[in-house]
Amino acid sequence: MTDTPLLSVKDLAVQFGGGAGAVMAVKDVSFTLNKGETLALVGESGSGKTVTALSILGLLPYPLARHPSGSITYSGQELLNAPEPTLRRVRGNRIGMVFQEPMTSLNPLHNIEKQVGEVLEIHAGITGEAKRARVLELLKLVGLPDVETRLTALPHELSGGQRQRVMIAMALALNPDILIADEPTTALDVTIQAQILELLADLKKRLGMALLFITHDLTIVRRIADRVCVMKDGAIVEQGAVADIFAKPEHDYTKRLLAAEPKPKGTRAAAGAEIVAVEDLKVWFPIRRGVIRRTVGYIKAVDGVSFSVAAGRTIGVVGESGSGKTTLGLALLRLIGSEGIIRFEGQRIDGLSAQGVRPLRRHMQIVFQDPFGSLSPRLSIGQIVGEGLTVHNLGAASERDERVAEALREVGLDPAARNRYPHEFSGGQRQRIAIARAMVLRPKFIVLDEPTSALDVSVQAQIVDLLRDLQAKYSLAYLFISHDLRVVRALADSIIVMKDGTVRETGEAEQVFTAPRDPYTKALMAAALHLKVTPS
Repeated sequence: MTDTPLLSVKDLAVQFGGGAGAVMAVKDVSFTLNKGETLALVGESGSGKTVTALSILGLLPYPLARHPSGSITYSGQELLNAPEPTLRRVRGNRIGMVFQEPMTSLNPLHNIEKQVGEVLEIHAGITGEAKRARVLELLKLVGLPDVETRLTALPHELSGGQRQRVMIAMALALNPDILIADEPTTALDVTIQAQILELLADLKKRLGMALLFITHDLTIVRRIADRVCVMKDGAIVEQGAVADIFAKPEHDYTKRLLAAEPKPKGTRAAAGAEIVAVEDLKVWFPIRRGVIRRTVGYIKAVDGVSFSVAAGRTIGVVGESGSGKTTLGLALLRLIGSEGIIRFEGQRIDGLSAQGVRPLRRHMQIVFQDPFGSLSPRLSIGQIVGEGLTVHNLGAASERDERVAEALREVGLDPAARNRYPHEFSGGQRQRIAIARAMVLRPKFIVLDEPTSALDVSVQAQIVDLLRDLQAKYSLAYLFISHDLRVVRALADSIIVMKDGTVRETGEAEQVFTAPRDPYTKALMAAALHLKVTPS
């Protein structure tokens, strides 16, 4: 590290809108980042972490956003309100960024090779075989499986964790001096999370790269960061060395943040009737090649899975990205084709037509992994949450409005915000909106696909408590998909461990966590409990 900071942010303020409706998203934020150092920005969703990071590269929605005051300098060069040509020379070349939601950051019409290669071609002039070789090298570096066959894949053909790895490869392509990582491990399972953090630490050490790490996961901060800034309501309330902050936090908010975590479930009521059961469920995707697209094999995304879940019970599904967890959930809800038996309240639904399944939709809901991609940008929050009530013709207009307000209150959002749109909320707030949309119909069975992945730890605990309370009140059955084993342990009654589309181990939650039998399960638990990254 040097005496002269590589990046200096001083008295930064960010205002959205003007007049009486103006919102100060960031207030007098100051920090420095030295060469080879890792600085973590930590705080709840909506605290201003991402807005601060986007200000560095001038990526806020100007002129809606403006900077009433402040300075941002990189190697002595002022970036705040700098002309566009200056910012273009810095973006990607000198400062790279990994965004929070890869599905909305990747072009849905371009394959992976084109998108990673575009960075190399535009910024470094690398073309042809050299470009292809570098793309392969980068994708292998971030742990993308079967790289050669994945080059032609479109973003929607990859899992959430795989898309995140592609984004990291793009950000690292030009060996930047500073990497801004906005929740880079949010969508990743624990084993890949450990690999990515080790990768970032190794690159930082070898290249002398500085890392500005934005996260809600304090476990990661403790293991990867040198210094930490704790943000609340747009301001930094405390900052210092990681060891000092964790050992002796001074601000009350920091103390609450460190103490917050999902609590294990207490005594549960007896299980109710069986809600969902599957037998020998299979989802195989054909691999087609050649001019006539002949089928030459299959990707066995789900291969022979059987289980059941009763009212008032939660079955947790864990495994690495690409193991088939989300595909399993989609197949259960008849959102993708499958083979095998699917029963809902004793009735076989695997043979029903789309029209036959439709009356059951209100009883079977899903919360998707990427809230921004699943919320219509053209609808207000009230319209999004209330859409299901309208489709299923539940209640009069006044009753629907009250149910929408109630659902928003249950997930910790102000009902007065229901006339706002998804882009006006933080990632964690959008996740809560998605949960409210599912809960408003009072379903019997809910597939929760990483419902807490974008939430900070304090809100994770709130959402787990909310899900548990709603389950007890309405005897809901949950299929809970997650890579966060702490959250799974707090909520699930039983566990399914998946790898490569098959079930490697299943059993009661505590038994699987405390005495796993399968070697893969043991490795998964070890990665969750012993994630080690040595700061510089």
